[in-house]
Amino acid sequence: MLAKSNGPNLYLIGFMGVGKSAVGRGVARVLGMEFVDSDHAIERAAGITISEMFAQFGEAHFRERERAFIEEGHAGSGLVVSCGGGLPLQPGMRERLLEKGVVVCLFASVETILSRTLGNDKRPLLQAEDPEKRVRTLLAEREPVYLQTGIGVSTEGRSLNEVAASVARIYRREARRRERRV
Repeated sequence: MLAKSNGPNLYLIGFMGVGKSAVGRGVARVLGMEFVDSDHAIERAAGITISEMFAQFGEAHFRERERAFIEEGHAGSGLVVSCGGGLPLQPGMRERLLEKGVVVCLFASVETILSRTLGNDKRPLLQAEDPEKRVRTLLAEREPVYLQTGIGVSTEGRSLNEVAASVARIYRREARRRERRV
């Protein structure tokens, strides 16, 4: 077992279905860090699922919980954090993520995203008449913010181990750069 890292957190951002959680677990193993899925942490704290939260309280309530998680709901170092797809779009969150750690954005094609997410009732934003149109619309809105926030890595046609190794290399490089700036 690797020694626990006390380096800056690694935040994985990107659209639903790009592999943030799967890649995050792999990167955490490679780097000797702990993995945290922000959505699961929010669900545990609330005692309900995100789908239930959306249905009972609306998206704005969930976004408030996301913001609280980033601000104070997790350790300040040594974590690989898989962030919800909409988190970086909230006012000030892009900058906050960059202040708190290294940010990597994962990407995949619309077709791959749909194949990974269709039929999953835990994806409230895809409970639409035309899920493909919904994905394309949301990606068009979100990709510019994703690209401004994190270093992009494609998960398309690559093994989990390949993507995790690539993200780990980026993390190490960026963590060293952060250290030199301090």
